[in-house]
Amino acid sequence: MADHKEASVTLPSDPASVSAARRYVSNVLAEWGMPGDTDTADTVRLIVSELATNAVQHTLGQSPTFTVDVELERDERLRIGVTDSHPRYPKRLPAAVQQDNGRGMVIIRCLTAECGGRLSVSPTAEGGKTVWIALPWNTPVVGGNGRPKNGI
Repeated sequence: MADHKEASVTLPSDPASVSAARRYVSNVLAEWGMPGDTDTADTVRLIVSELATNAVQHTLGQSPTFTVDVELERDERLRIGVTDSHPRYPKRLPAAVQQDNGRGMVIIRCLTAECGGRLSVSPTAEGGKTVWIALPWNTPVVGGNGRPKNGI
């Protein structure tokens, strides 16, 4: 198994791209050995949906596309980042705020923390930002024969 795997897709900033981003990440993780019917896979799909939705809704038309990056480091850590070209960082709303939307980052932070991961935001060289989540990789590595390596 390679020490580092990565995959990336760039999609238009359109609501239909949210489901495309979710499917893309699900397919990549399935290729890398994460079964699609696990709680972790469900959590990752929800996180990706929220990140992609933020990239579409909160860039105010200033980001015509967004990019989803998926990285697996040494079969230990999964990182997923969503990059857009809007310079404004996401804002964390207080839990007491009553409104119909704007809770995406709260959901992402909670789900990431529940999985033992962390969330970070970093600027891009072009003036945008990437919102990253990093999660422990708790999935057995699948060998070429479709069976887990090391008898797991």
